[in-house]
Amino acid sequence: MILQVKNLTKKFSAKGGDFTAVDNISFEINEGEILGFLGPNGAGKTTTIYILLGLITPTAGDIFIFEKNLETHRQEILQQMNFTSPYVSLPYRLTVFENLLIFAHLYNVPNPKKRIEELIDLFGIRNLRDEPVSHLSAGENTRVGLAKALLNKPRLILLDEPTASLDPQMAHEAREILLRVQKEERTTILYTSHNMAEIEKLCNRIVFLNHGRIIASGTLMEVTNAILREERKEPALEEVFFRAVKETKI
Repeated sequence: MILQVKNLTKKFSAKGGDFTAVDNISFEINEGEILGFLGPNGAGKTTTIYILLGLITPTAGDIFIFEKNLETHRQEILQQMNFTSPYVSLPYRLTVFENLLIFAHLYNVPNPKKRIEELIDLFGIRNLRDEPVSHLSAGENTRVGLAKALLNKPRLILLDEPTASLDPQMAHEAREILLRVQKEERTTILYTSHNMAEIEKLCNRIVFLNHGRIIASGTLMEVTNAILREERKEPALEEVFFRAVKETKI
C-alpha cells in the first residue's frame, strides 16, 4: 500500500464559526495505481493534497505513505514524492533550467543536470531552457511543472489539474508520458481533474468528494452505477459529476 488516509479532517476557523474543508475521509492507493480525486471547486481536493504534502496540519486523522506515518517521517517520505499544479508558480526571475536545478538539489537527484536535460527533451521545452519563468505562457509553465514533478523519479506523484492550461495536443502528450512512467516505473499517481474524459482514460479507480466528504468511490463503473442508480455498459463520469453535485448541494 502506497498511501493510506484514515479519518482525515481539516477545520478552519472563520468569523461565522469553524469551516470543515475535509470531513472524516478515508481512502487508499495501491502501488502503480492512478487514483482519480474528483469533485467540484471547494470540495476539499486541494486541501487534502496540501495535507498530504505536509503543508497543512490536519485537525484529525492519520496519513501513512510508504507504510510510514507522515507526521513522524515527513522528510523521508517527501524525498520520494513530488507534486505539480498549474496554479502554483515557480520563482519567476529564474530560468527554467535554474528552477529545475534548485529542485533537483532539494530532492538530492543524482547527476541532476543530466536528469534535467532528459526531462526538458521529454516535455518538449528545449527552447525554453534558458528563458526566465516570467516569460512563459500558462501552458509552458505547466510543462515545466510536469518536468519538475518527475525530477526525482518519485514513487508517488500528486497532480492537481496538471493539464488544465495545455492545448489538446500537449495534454494528450502529457497523459501519454504519465502513463508510460506509471507502467515502466510503477509510479503511483493521485490525479485531480475537471476533465472527465481524461479521468476515464487515465484512472483505475476514483474517489468523489463534495463539501469535504466522500460521496462515492470505486472503479469507474462502480461509481457510475452507484451515482446514476442504473446499470451502464460504459463509464459516464460527466453525467456522474452533474448528478452527484446536484444531489449533494447544501
